Amino acid sequence: MNDTMYDAVIVGAGPVGLSLGRMLGLNGHQVLILDRWPQPYPLPRAVHFDDEIGRIFQSMELTDQIKAVSEGVPDFYEWRNAEGETLVRIDWSGTGPCGWPTASFFSQPQVEALLADAVEAMDNVTLMRAAEAVGIEERDDSVRVTLHSTQIGQTTVDARFVVGCDGAKSFVREHLGTTMHDEGFFFDWLIVDVMPKDDVEWSPQNWQSCDPARPTTLVSGGPGRRRWEFMRLPGETRAQMNTPEKAWQLLEAWGRTPENTELERHALYTFSARWAEKWNSGRLAIAGDAAHQMPPFAGQGMCSGLRDAANLAWKLDRVLRGESTQELLDTYTSERKAHLQHAIAMSVELGRVICVLDVEIAAERDARMLAGGADPAKVLPISALPVLGEGVCAEDLGIPDLRGTLAPQFPVDRDSRTDLLDDITGPGALLLVPGTMPAADQHDPALLDQLVRLEVQPLAIAVTGSADLQDPTGAWTDWFTQNRVAAVLIRPDHYIFGAVTDIAELSQLVDEYQDRIAASTSSLEAVRAASALA
Repeated sequence: MNDTMYDAVIVGAGPVGLSLGRMLGLNGHQVLILDRWPQPYPLPRAVHFDDEIGRIFQSMELTDQIKAVSEGVPDFYEWRNAEGETLVRIDWSGTGPCGWPTASFFSQPQVEALLADAVEAMDNVTLMRAAEAVGIEERDDSVRVTLHSTQIGQTTVDARFVVGCDGAKSFVREHLGTTMHDEGFFFDWLIVDVMPKDDVEWSPQNWQSCDPARPTTLVSGGPGRRRWEFMRLPGETRAQMNTPEKAWQLLEAWGRTPENTELERHALYTFSARWAEKWNSGRLAIAGDAAHQMPPFAGQGMCSGLRDAANLAWKLDRVLRGESTQELLDTYTSERKAHLQHAIAMSVELGRVICVLDVEIAAERDARMLAGGADPAKVLPISALPVLGEGVCAEDLGIPDLRGTLAPQFPVDRDSRTDLLDDITGPGALLLVPGTMPAADQHDPALLDQLVRLEVQPLAIAVTGSADLQDPTGAWTDWFTQNRVAAVLIRPDHYIFGAVTDIAELSQLVDEYQDRIAASTSSLEAVRAASALA
């Protein structure tokens, strides 16, 4: 196998590794995905994704497949106290700003299976199971991976980059030489996945029992499935907790018995909050659980891993094609680590509210939350909007509140076809302006040539008129108006590089984007030459 130079070897074939392989494969790169296990893990783990992650699946051309194995939420996510009173009600119904359900639930084996089918259908992506990475040797222009396969024994493969998506005990992370930051937040919970045999309407579909006698989570496990999560109490050992007998004992209080329910899985997890200080170095990178772990209370574990993949994929694509220097990859760590810390902080703070066993402290909590009228803005810990850390974002130019945030994906119409923005425009960076493209810029050959070189597609959006895209719902027009946007430059991963209130700043915005994605002031000619020879 060492006769082939892969563009990327991905270690780990969970949702993050398979998604990264799919993204790189769609960009034409030669990818090898290794997984140490002979078969995919057959039981549920992650169960939730939000509208941003739906958009990432959409970017992988898997919209129909994902929607077929997931279900949106028809109502609220509620927290209730021991008396059944509602402490907080979070609206999870409807469509989020990315054009997908605000919250979706699924069974991980089904999603992994369709991701695996998608990569195996690609001529330029190889998925090799029962192949464990046992050695990594970094070279000047490549990485040699030694692997042991039950089918072909021990061999080596060469790649321009290696990405570890190989879980909390990551082999690749060991070679990256990074330390882990730990928030010191640890609780044991028993996860119980079931398939009800009866036809029960779960209303609300997802809720949290904040009873100090036993904090418990009740959520969808995807179509036809339910999940319970039970907190381990003082005096209960891990061994006592993690048995089918204990699972049935705890389920019985909720009306679930072997007669009306099939027990699919039980597993005891220690929830933790930690992240790697460095996510990439040289030709190595890590993503997903290899880079971070968090409590599940905000449902952002797998979501964060797929955000990693989307952030890394477009940058790695540019570096592999010789369009950017390797320094661009350093923005992966700086951007994602800061963004990830928001998700962890939110999960930990929610956990501190939920994991209360003291009756008096619980009563104080309940009184405070009831006084807030179940309004999340009043009763839950307030945290800032998630924003990318320093990296490929405009610095001082433009609208600060939009820089480094996720762009929405409202419907647009082109040539009598109405669909979500990304499906109409296709992949890549966008420059969007409201109304019509200003004549001075529209006919500026230098700016247009620059946008072509940067692979940025300029488009005007308006409700009526001769704009490139029509705004059938008015959502785009409202967004431009509310945020005072004269032009917005959106990166390939759908995050906002920058937005300006004055169209006269457009050229400056594009110039700064060019500087940022180059990632180095040195000439790219040598990089492009090396890419052409590879």
